Parts: sequence; structure tokens; C-alpha cells
Amino acid sequence: MTGNIPVEPARGPIEASVRPPGSKSQTIRALVISTLARGRSRLNGALVSDDTRFASAALEGLGGAISVDGDVWTVEGTGGRLIAPEGVLDAGASGLTARAVIALGALVEGRTTVVGRDRLPERPMGGLVEALRDLGVEVVSDGGHLPVTVVGVGRLPGGEVMVDSTQTSQFVSALLLAAPLAASPLRVEPAGLRGSHRYLEVTIATMRAFGAYPIPDGPGYRVDPSGYEAVDITIEPDASAAVYPMAAAAVIGGKVTIEGLGSASLQPDMRVADVLASMGCIVTQTDTETTVEGGSGPLRPIDADLSGSPDGALAIAVTCLFAQGPSRLRGLGSLRFKESDRLAATAHELVRLGAAASVEGDDLIIEPARLRAGRVDSHGDHRIAMSFAIAGLRIPGIEIADPGVVAKTWPGYWEVLARMAGRTI
Repeated sequence: MTGNIPVEPARGPIEASVRPPGSKSQTIRALVISTLARGRSRLNGALVSDDTRFASAALEGLGGAISVDGDVWTVEGTGGRLIAPEGVLDAGASGLTARAVIALGALVEGRTTVVGRDRLPERPMGGLVEALRDLGVEVVSDGGHLPVTVVGVGRLPGGEVMVDSTQTSQFVSALLLAAPLAASPLRVEPAGLRGSHRYLEVTIATMRAFGAYPIPDGPGYRVDPSGYEAVDITIEPDASAAVYPMAAAAVIGGKVTIEGLGSASLQPDMRVADVLASMGCIVTQTDTETTVEGGSGPLRPIDADLSGSPDGALAIAVTCLFAQGPSRLRGLGSLRFKESDRLAATAHELVRLGAAASVEGDDLIIEPARLRAGRVDSHGDHRIAMSFAIAGLRIPGIEIADPGVVAKTWPGYWEVLARMAGRTI
């Protein structure tokens, strides 16, 4: 899908039940682990999207065998015996895929070169590159960016390593995912980690599902070389996708129930439900469902630290357009290193719609004003496209450029949005 897509205002308050697609974070982690496991695994409810297709292809390049039937992925594990790829491994635009495959390169006897596309070659890999070098692995990179070549000797050394995590927790996750196949116990300690520790909890929970048990050790984790055992698991719906229908209920009014995601979820973006409650929405949860009800009164402005759920912060920023006063969203420095510079891009597009928005350090300040129609630039970023589409449910005349970018994580997003608004496309 190219060009622009108009977003028609909702015909009235929303009344919807939505089950988002499978979690991208869990799907990619489970694909990596099941490729390393002994035996055949089935991943039920997995996400089928651009990011997961690139992850699957890269893992097959290392010797994995992966088949897809709807949202069920079957993976024939390698038992950790990876092969040197015949060519480069393309991670697409997926940072998690690139970082995980770089770490797996240490398990290969030979050279593994990882490349990417779109903005991925600009995104940081240096913290992982340096951690692997500190463990004795030969790694060549373009100044801490892709392409990255790992010259493996068939095993990841054990020992201890400090990982610079100021930019992302994914460097630590990548090493943890590979650690059960190390030559000896490996202790991994994040340095400078801010806010995104919940993503490490997702990593650890997925590892445990496959029989590996990272042990908390001070500020880090110790992992024994146990390997992984194949299992059949069910992937949760994606909390980062769930934020859009939740925000829609806040902006338009009405009620949206998110199926499959409740208080038991470890996914960091479920914090968005709490933020919407602080803005005046009524939020109720069970272990496996979350309902957000808006429209009982004007939305309150907020001052909130969203460092732990930066992906969800974009939808919250759009929601703040409709609050009764200025809001400050704190701790969003990591957004600079995503598919776009999301911090700058979000502020720019908020201004395009008539708000006063600015960036102060790692904070985003939004001052609502008289909003206007406009064409939103997606900046090649699925989350910007999906977040600003929510504004179009209330502001007439909003168009989203490059709507096809949503295929990165939610190929059916526009159809779901139209149904929530009482329309079809």
C-alpha cells in the first residue's frame, strides 16, 4: 500500500473487542530460541509480519527449518549446531532480529555477516559488538553499526561481561538468548539500563518456557549452558499494538476490550492502560483482558515517565492532543534510535496538526491547541503511522502517508481501525 490513506472520523463512540496480532517481541525471541532448541517446537498465535519474516529467513540461513501455517509456526531445532550462512543475513528493519543474529554468530564456525535496510544500518549495535569482543569473539563492524561480521569458532565463550545498555536492552537480550549454548556459564550485566528492564523479563520468561533458567546475580544474570528443549507455546497478543485501540477509546469515547492481554502480561506497553486511567479513562482488567472506557469527561493532562514503555508513548502523545492542558512525557531518549528518530518526528507531526510540541532533553511536551486537518508523514515508521491515525478518528481531514509501513508489525491495522470507527475500507 503506497501513497496516502485518509482516516475518516468515527461515527460515534466506539464499542469494540479487539485481539491484536501476536507479540512481535515474543515471536522473534521464540523463533530464535526454538531454532537453538533440541527437537520440534510449535509457536501458536505467532505474529506474521515483515519483521518476523526477516527473522525467520535469517534463522534459516543459520540452519533452522521453519514453516508457517496461518499463525502457527513450526520450528525444527538445531540443538545449537548452527551453520555458516552462504551469504549475508538480512535483518530487514528489525533491530531485535539483527542483534539476536549477531549474538548467534558466535555459535557459528565461520563468518556471519548481518545487514539491514531502511534506518536499521543507522541504529546502534556497538554495545553488543563490544560485549562480544570482551568475551573474546572476533567482530568487525562499521563503527558500531551494520553491516556487522562475526567470525565465530563454533561456541560462545563463557565468563562475565558488562553490556552498555544505555541505548537499548536488546544487547543484553541478544546475549541472554545465546547464553544457554555457551561453552561455560555466562554472567551478563547491563550497564546504564533505563526503563526497559521489562523487556528483559520478556526475554527471561521466554527462555524459561524452553527450559533455560537465567539466575539473577546482583544487577545481572548468570546463565548455565543447559541448552534449550523444544516445546509448544502460545504467543500473547502484542501489547505495543494494543495501545492503538486503547487510545482510540480515550480519544473518541466508548469502550474497547483487548482480548488476550490483562494484568498477567509482562509486556511493558501494558503500562499504557494505567496512563489512560490517569487521564480519566475507566480501565478494568482480568488476567487476560483489558477494557478501556472513555468519554465520561474531558481527558486530564499528565506528567508521566514512559521510559519503560517507549513504543506506547507515541499513542499517548497523540491522546494528549485532546487533553485539557499541557502534558509532559518523560524518559523517551531511546526513541531516537528506533525506525525513525521518533522523538523528533512525533513532535514535528504534532505541530503539523496545530499543537505546540517540543523536545526538552529526553522529554516530550505537548500543548493542545486548535487542531487542523493535515497529511501526516509516517517517516517510514509503522508506529508513527498507527499512532497519528488515532487523531484522524476525531479530526476531519487527516491523511497518513506511506500507510503500508504498518505491515512491519500489524498488516491488518487499517481494516481494524475502520471497523472501530464504524466504517469499512
